[in-house]
Amino acid sequence: MTQTIPGTKTLFSSVALGPYTLNNRIVMPPLTRSRSTQPDNIPNDLMASYYAQRASAGFMVTEGTQIEPRGQGYAWTPGIHSPAQVEGWKKVTQAVHDKGGIIFAQLWHVGRVSHTSLQPNGAQPVGPSDITADNVKVFIETGPGAGALADPSEPRALSTDEVGELVTMYAAAARNALEAGFDGVELHCANGYLVNQFISEHTNHRDDQYGGSLTNRLRFLKEIVAAVSDVVGADRLGVRFAPLFASTDETRVYLGLVESDPHHTYVEAVKLLEQAGIAYLSIAEADWDNAPDLPDTFYQAVREEFSGRIIYAGKYTVQKAVNILEKGYGDLFAFGRPFIANPDLPERIANNWPLNEVDPTTMYGGTDVGYSDYPCYQE
Repeated sequence: MTQTIPGTKTLFSSVALGPYTLNNRIVMPPLTRSRSTQPDNIPNDLMASYYAQRASAGFMVTEGTQIEPRGQGYAWTPGIHSPAQVEGWKKVTQAVHDKGGIIFAQLWHVGRVSHTSLQPNGAQPVGPSDITADNVKVFIETGPGAGALADPSEPRALSTDEVGELVTMYAAAARNALEAGFDGVELHCANGYLVNQFISEHTNHRDDQYGGSLTNRLRFLKEIVAAVSDVVGADRLGVRFAPLFASTDETRVYLGLVESDPHHTYVEAVKLLEQAGIAYLSIAEADWDNAPDLPDTFYQAVREEFSGRIIYAGKYTVQKAVNILEKGYGDLFAFGRPFIANPDLPERIANNWPLNEVDPTTMYGGTDVGYSDYPCYQE
């Protein structure tokens, strides 16, 4: 057996997260798997089994879960806006709680990153401005259980009143999450989706109070954080960003946007979250092959400005997690693909056991194959 990485034990120290005490610092992050029951995108028993298998994570966050029908950008992703979806999620939260786990729902709206075939009545997707997403793909259904990647459709710009309505939709989704038994919620504000579209200078060309200056572009974020905090409590709320400092030419299912000054943009956003008193900030780093780490100056600035828990993700190794923890930059660390293929990931890390490899062909859609059938380690 290979030698255990020095400092690994630090990942197994308990840590407070809002009102909860986590058993370890290993997080299962949001991972789109497209297994919901059709029609109507309803969480099911298969999903309950999948999450329960991974409940030894310090805590877990669900796959992105659309807050309303227009929020969907990929086939078969679950929602949290209908009574049937809430009932489906109750199976998931109960299964996780039976295993002693803690689970937050990630509230998601894709905005312009969608396709007319996924929209109610085949309408245009919505976004802050009528700018079509490029260098990114969506996933559409081409037949029962069959799908294909497609270019996003041209969006239409939301009216000022519609932006306000979306704030209330986030609050309603948060209420649904509590009814479904979730321990808290995370707002998906990363990867070029709706909230990120409002923040970004590239996708927000509005001339109302939600556009123009950075303060205005952060207004939608500020309002949904306040609205959701009123529902679940700031101490049970997290926010996810993907502050890219570089991009890639490869075609991606999701990516995000590189601002002209990403450091300033996201440090200002973090200051807003600090004022709101939320429980945690989740930062997804670039995860394509040979992607650069975030600058040390950014890690330092985030830590200086934010007093809550900080989660880092993005092709993290155990060694990198230990290093970031020792530097004091982060508190919790999310492992995506390793958690897909290794339901017992924390135990494998603790014992330095080998990891199962991910099967990329079964990542999205399908059955239990490549989903809930990955084995635990057998000595």
